[in-house]
Amino acid sequence: MTYYYRPVPQTGPHRPEGALTLAGGWVWFDTLEVLSRDAPARLIPASELPEAARARLCAPRPAIAGMEVAAPRLMGILNVTPDSFSDGGTHFAPDAALAHARAMAGAGADIIDVGGESTRPGASEIAAEQEQRRTAPVIAAMRAAGLDLPISIDTRKRSVARAAAAAGADLVNDVSGFTFDAGLAGYCAEAGLPVCVMHAQGDPQTMQQNPRYDDVLLDVYDFLAGRVAALEAAGIARARIMVDPGIGFGKTQAHNLALLARLSLFHGLGCPILLGASRKRFIGDLSNTPEARDRVPGSLAVALGAVAQGVQILRVHDVAETRAALDLWQAVRRAD
Repeated sequence: MTYYYRPVPQTGPHRPEGALTLAGGWVWFDTLEVLSRDAPARLIPASELPEAARARLCAPRPAIAGMEVAAPRLMGILNVTPDSFSDGGTHFAPDAALAHARAMAGAGADIIDVGGESTRPGASEIAAEQEQRRTAPVIAAMRAAGLDLPISIDTRKRSVARAAAAAGADLVNDVSGFTFDAGLAGYCAEAGLPVCVMHAQGDPQTMQQNPRYDDVLLDVYDFLAGRVAALEAAGIARARIMVDPGIGFGKTQAHNLALLARLSLFHGLGCPILLGASRKRFIGDLSNTPEARDRVPGSLAVALGAVAQGVQILRVHDVAETRAALDLWQAVRRAD
């Protein structure tokens, strides 16, 4: 029987003797939920945690793309697309894209994620050449303007990643989990680029057509574990891999909520966790905000809930608002 160990995360000041630090960060735990596909969940004390699982859960995560992750980090979203679900067309023009990148950097973004192909539900694939024309010049302009924070390229395609890296990108963020383009993982290994591997069920055109899982939490975990192993086999060290459970990518509202409730499980993969839930439809459904731009309060609630589970990187549209929320959350925690 395979067991999965989910730390029950705590951030309060009354830390008991024997509690363990989660991923070298700001969360501790002294209890774990043991999950399996064949038996009911049960709780165990940290003293009963097997050594291999303990090492994965507790090891501090090294910096990735030059970004330390011992504190929560913000990835600002820069969509240079005409059709993204939340801000399609807003930053499509190169000058608007550069202005927004500067604004996000000034508001406290730690890394900026540049995407040239919409992956919203129902979106169609575009040609790699078109995606490259949208992204590489914007990245080059950001570097020419003196923006020295890390830049990631949000792409499924080797040629787009290569052009982005030549323009100054530092990381490849692939929503397909490196399953779309067989050459992308090998390129990232050869170029020494760190990566983010995300779970998605289906492709953007079909992913919301009745998604099904045996157990969404464990199915997503197993997929990511398999992809991390595949990336390691391709030559990318685990220390250069981030994981993303893929909120909204082939998931119903119930699936999304199940993942968010137990995000701390994914620390067992031994990689920093990235969460991209900003402005997504399930937030609108639960908060009665049909327009994506009105979902900032709900997005902040999800972000703070994730940070309380030790999630290291938040991928967000609203950098200034999320930074303010994080600063207040951290100030209260430090006061305790």
